[in-house]
Order: sequence, then structure tokens, then C-alpha cells
Amino acid sequence: MTAMTTGSTSRADANRRRILDVALAELLRDPDASMDQIARAAGVVRRTVYGHFPSREALISTLIDGAVEALADADGHARDTVTDPAEAVARSVLAIWAVADRYRLLVALAQRTVTVQGIRERLAPLRETKIRVLRQGLDSGVFSSPLPAAALAYVHEQMLFAVMEAVNDGLLTAEEAGRSATVAVLTAAGVPASLATSLVARVSEDS
Repeated sequence: MTAMTTGSTSRADANRRRILDVALAELLRDPDASMDQIARAAGVVRRTVYGHFPSREALISTLIDGAVEALADADGHARDTVTDPAEAVARSVLAIWAVADRYRLLVALAQRTVTVQGIRERLAPLRETKIRVLRQGLDSGVFSSPLPAAALAYVHEQMLFAVMEAVNDGLLTAEEAGRSATVAVLTAAGVPASLATSLVARVSEDS
């Protein structure tokens, strides 16, 4: 009985992961995708999708939580053992771009189902970490800005959203946008463009 239960649980978990993966792809393609569309794309009946997620809102909320978790993990691993604030910011932005599909999902859904405020609230822990790095850079003179660290963190966040929205609209590829966005974020913090460009190039080669 235990083996059968374990097998059933494993299949259910696999189905849930597949539905989430397919839902991410479908919502990136069409942010208004219905539960029917997601079920068809996943190769299951609608009842199976509703068995895991009682509503479209619940499915989207789970995806957003997963996106935020992926961004936080990417940020944390990228900055681990890095002491220079400018390099920490560069590695963080480039790592976030490596999970750009999650970021694109946040941008797309912010225009529809989920409010921008709701996404900002979910990103609060990631923002607090960024504020500490920016404050360290401002205090040490690595960064130079008329804005305090907390306000500068909002500027950086909105810059990333704006660049990714340009990717969503087909104006940039995610790959080329990654380095450009990183340089833009560093220059917004007062790092000279030439230094920002060379730092991003070096960090990109290390990654």
C-alpha cells in the first residue's frame, strides 16, 4: 500500500511540475491563456489541472512565487563570496537574466492578472538585499548617486522591468539585453560607462 501511495504521489508531483512548466511557456506566449489552453498544451484534461490548482489565479500565484524564488536563488548564488559592490550588482543582474523567462512572466502578468504592487511586495526580500549592496557601494564611494540606496534599488528594479518589457515586445533579444541592462544598472549607480562595460565583459566571461 505504501509503495502504491508513494508511486501515486510521485506521479501527481510529476504532473504538477509538468503543468507548471507548460503553464509558464503558455503564459509567456499568451498572458491571457485559459486553463483549457494550458490543459491541452500539457496533454491532460482540464479536471487534472483543477485537481492541482483550484483556479487560474491559484496557478498564476504559484508560478509567480516560483519566479520570485528563482530570481532570489540566482541573486544569492551570484553574489556569494563577492565583496566588491559593483561586481556583486553585475553578477546579480546577469544571473537574473539567466532565468529571464521568469522575469518576463512577472512583467507580462503585471499588465494583467497580478498588480504591479503585488509583484513588488513579493520582490521585497530581494530588494532588501539589493539595498544593502547599494548602501555598501555608496558608503565606500564605489557608487555615486543623489538617491539613497532604497530609492536607487527601485530605480534598478524598474530599469530591469523596462528592459525586459522591451524583450517581450521584440525590441531586444534576452541575450543581448542581459549585458546592456547590467551596464545600464551600473551606470545608474554612478559607475563610469567604460568601467561598467569592462566589468560586465569580465564577469560574463567568468560565468
